[in-house]
Amino acid sequence: MITEFAVAGPGAGPYGIVGGPDGALWLTLVHGGGIARLDLGGGGVTTFPLDAPACGPSVITAGPDGALWFTRNRDHRIGRITTGGESVSFPTPTAESGPFGIAAGADGALWFTEMNADAVGRVTTDGEVTEYPLPVRGGFASMICAGPDEAMWFTLNQANAIGRIGLGGAVTLHALPTEGAAPVGIARGADGALWFVEIGAGQVGRIAPDGEITEYPLPDRGARPHAIAADPDGGCWFTEWGANRVGYVSPGGEFRHHDLPTPGAEPHGLAVGPDGAVWVALETGAAARVTPWGT
Repeated sequence: MITEFAVAGPGAGPYGIVGGPDGALWLTLVHGGGIARLDLGGGGVTTFPLDAPACGPSVITAGPDGALWFTRNRDHRIGRITTGGESVSFPTPTAESGPFGIAAGADGALWFTEMNADAVGRVTTDGEVTEYPLPVRGGFASMICAGPDEAMWFTLNQANAIGRIGLGGAVTLHALPTEGAAPVGIARGADGALWFVEIGAGQVGRIAPDGEITEYPLPDRGARPHAIAADPDGGCWFTEWGANRVGYVSPGGEFRHHDLPTPGAEPHGLAVGPDGAVWVALETGAAARVTPWGT
C-alpha cells in the first residue's frame, strides 16, 4: 500500500530524504530553499528556511554528529542542520563546484561529489573541506555511499563508470558494460555489494568490491531509475522517475513495481524510514510511504 503525505507546496520540490536520529524524516526542498521535517509520531511537518532561497538543497544524509548534512547544489556549499532546526553551511574550495551526493564515511567525516569540478570532497564535522580531483573530465560525479571496504563509492553519470575513493584519496574507476548507462543513485546492499541505477539504460546494476559488475535490465527500459536504497531484507528499492513508480529488486535481480497514486509525482530520493517503511520524496510536494513488500 502506498500513502502520500503533503510536505510542501507544489513549487518547493521535495528531492532528498533521510531518516534522522530523532525518529523523523528529513527532506530537502530543492526549489524552495529549505529543509522539511516530517514527524512520524503525528506532529506534522516543520519547514526550516535556509539563508539563501536559491541555494538548491539536494541530497541529505545523517551525520555522525547527530545532525543532518546536505548539499547546496546551486550556491556550492555544504549545509548542516541540527534536529532543532539550526543550520550553517560551508563553501567548497572550488567555485561553481556543484556539490550533489553526500554520505557519511567510516572516518567520521562527510564525503560528497562535485558535479561540475570532477572531484570528490570531504568535510569534517567542524567544517574543514578537502577536495580530491578525479582522473576524468566531464564525468558528472553524482551520488555517493560508504562501501563495505571503508572506501566511498560513487557514480559518474557522464563517464559511464562507478568510482571508488579510499579514505586517503586514491581513486579507482570501473567502466560500465552498457554504453550510455548514465548511473545516478548508488547504495550499499545487505549483500556487501554496491547497487546502482542506470537512468540512461533503464537498468539496475551491482558491483562487488573487487569490481565485478552485473546489470539487470528493467522490464520498462524507459522508466528512468533515479535513486536507490537498500532494505535490511537484502534487496533494494529504487525510484522510476520516468514511469511514476517505485521498484524493488531482489538480491537475485528479480523486480517488483508499484505505481504511485498521483500521476506525474516525480519520485526522486528514497529511504527506509525509522518505521521500517520505504519513504519517497515526490517533487510535486509530497512524501510517499510504501509499506514493506508493497503490502
